[in-house]
Amino acid sequence: MNKYRADLHIHTVLSPCGDLEMSPANIIKKALEKGLDIIGITDHNTTRHCKLISKLAQPAGIFVLMGAEVTTREEVHCLTFFENDDQLAEFQVYLEEHLPPIANNTEKFGYQVVVDEDEQIIDEIEYLLISALDQSIEQVEQKVHSLGGIFIPAHIDRPSYSIISQLGFFPTNLIIDGIEISANCKIQSVVPYLGKQSERTIIRNSDAHYVENIGKAFTTFEMEHRTFQEVILALYGTLGRKATI
Repeated sequence: MNKYRADLHIHTVLSPCGDLEMSPANIIKKALEKGLDIIGITDHNTTRHCKLISKLAQPAGIFVLMGAEVTTREEVHCLTFFENDDQLAEFQVYLEEHLPPIANNTEKFGYQVVVDEDEQIIDEIEYLLISALDQSIEQVEQKVHSLGGIFIPAHIDRPSYSIISQLGFFPTNLIIDGIEISANCKIQSVVPYLGKQSERTIIRNSDAHYVENIGKAFTTFEMEHRTFQEVILALYGTLGRKATI
């Protein structure tokens, strides 16, 4: 098996809370400096920078998991990833259909811009991306898995926007592919909340909104190759693959 260093929670300039230096090119540059082999692009409730970053990452030898950090109706943050462009496009339509039409206030929340590979702004998103969708966590999970995607509750240890802070428990019918904790969280602190999910693999990522934070936390994936399906095998600890923090 090969070992790959992965940071699967990175925001771009498209997220209103993302720094304006978080351009696709700068993300790839910093990922190389940090020795990352795999990165996950997870802007708030949008996938629109994923394909460009995946394209830029290929010559650099970095594998990109394309997805979004979704805010459910309960205000739970969840990481979602998809294997191909068609699945990603369908999920983008789903996000746009269920994001409430609340205008972004740039002075309060920041800009939400889409850029091209030359870092030129080609679009600005009108609606506030950090709003909660009108979909429950169960509905989001079901949509993700109907598309063959990966569904991971994000930073479950945090006092806000986490499944523990918002619900206090994992719904029994929720199917999850892994659990994310924050950079400085100790696993023991979240174990009492896991219940039947205690068998799920726990990962750690940076949740980077600033360039300097990329790769500050990471997970090591042991796999044959860097593919979407290998990542799933590692999350489930099957066929000798695994993910460790």
